Amino acid sequence: MNRWLGTIALVIFLPWNLSPQAASSSINGMEDINISHRGASGHAPEHTFPSYELGKAMNGDYIEIDLQMTRDGELIALHDETIDRITGKTGLVKNLTLEEIKRLDAGSWFNEAFPDKAKTEFKGLKIPMLREILEKFGSDSKFFIETKSPDVYPEMEQKLIDLLNEYQLIGAENKAGNVIIQSFSSASLRKIHAIDESIPLIQLLSYYAPATITDSEIGKLQEYAVGVGLHYTAANPAYIKKISDSGLLIFPYTVNEKEDMEMLLDWGVNGMFTNYPDRLYEVYREKIKKR
Repeated sequence: MNRWLGTIALVIFLPWNLSPQAASSSINGMEDINISHRGASGHAPEHTFPSYELGKAMNGDYIEIDLQMTRDGELIALHDETIDRITGKTGLVKNLTLEEIKRLDAGSWFNEAFPDKAKTEFKGLKIPMLREILEKFGSDSKFFIETKSPDVYPEMEQKLIDLLNEYQLIGAENKAGNVIIQSFSSASLRKIHAIDESIPLIQLLSYYAPATITDSEIGKLQEYAVGVGLHYTAANPAYIKKISDSGLLIFPYTVNEKEDMEMLLDWGVNGMFTNYPDRLYEVYREKIKKR
């Protein structure tokens, strides 16, 4: 992940059809949320079924999914706009069909990059469709989904919501919070809010220095979002307190070392994204023991 990009997540259980302002207030007390970043991607190839399965086994609260869209309009789980980094091939996802995407090996790179964690079963793993993920995990999992590069895929939001409705993961019969959607694009989040305002939304923010935020900026966020996310290295106690005091949630990404996890918890974050949900689970257990 680029140092300033990534994801955050939360567990929220809200009455159906709450406004963002009411939702933020109602869930302000949520804490100790463990989000498996692209699955347990420190242990298995990111955004593959083994990584998602390990994330659940290691007590991750959410399956995190980054979305891209193929030339023929299929939503797939992939962090980058290109296939270059994890397949050994080159090309933009938007220029490739699903059939072409499914021919790619999305697992062997992990064995080469991390020989101490290599497994023969990782070789030849495929990039999953969002539909395949929901089919496999939808009945007993929670999902945190990011609309990646939505300006490149103008129909992404509607396709996503249609698919979530098809699998009955959103709607009046479900607790809001089983699915959370986030983006760096406020336009994308506002588009989702216009389609279904009951879906909890997280605004991702980029900071290249210690994070600061104004009351005016917070007010704009509260119009559609229940929380924010930022890279953990930009987080600081004053920023976290101001966000929390406003009723918004805060979830830093991507936190992989226990000492950083402990520091952020001391500062008052609601949870965090990690490639190692097993480590974060251990940190939470130790925190509970000390209470």
